[in-house]
Amino acid sequence: VARLVESGGDSVQAGGSLRLSCSISGITYSWVAWFRQAPGKEREAVASISPRGDSSDYADSVKGRFTISRDNSKNTQYLQMNNLSPDDSAVYYCAASTGYPWGGWAASSGYNYWGQGTQVTVSS
Repeated sequence: VARLVESGGDSVQAGGSLRLSCSISGITYSWVAWFRQAPGKEREAVASISPRGDSSDYADSVKGRFTISRDNSKNTQYLQMNNLSPDDSAVYYCAASTGYPWGGWAASSGYNYWGQGTQVTVSS
């Protein structure tokens, strides 16, 4: 059974940094992504990374500030978030797909497995 567990969410001041982690078990060679959902807003894709870590995609709103990476030896992927702003406040979810996500990297429906989410709160 696949299991994704996020960690690293916290409350920080604007301009600060956080690193989220997603530990994955039960599946291998997966496309992995981070999504986020703020209260009253739809879930949106943040970033994704290929199974070997040689390809990644980012939402325009986080390009240049967020970096997705993975350590397959540890079955863990990371989201380094720098220069955070209050607009980044949301519950962040880790998602995985055993094939390229149907509908593209940003389509939540293309991911088979999801974590429970971790809260990120950025204050001004």
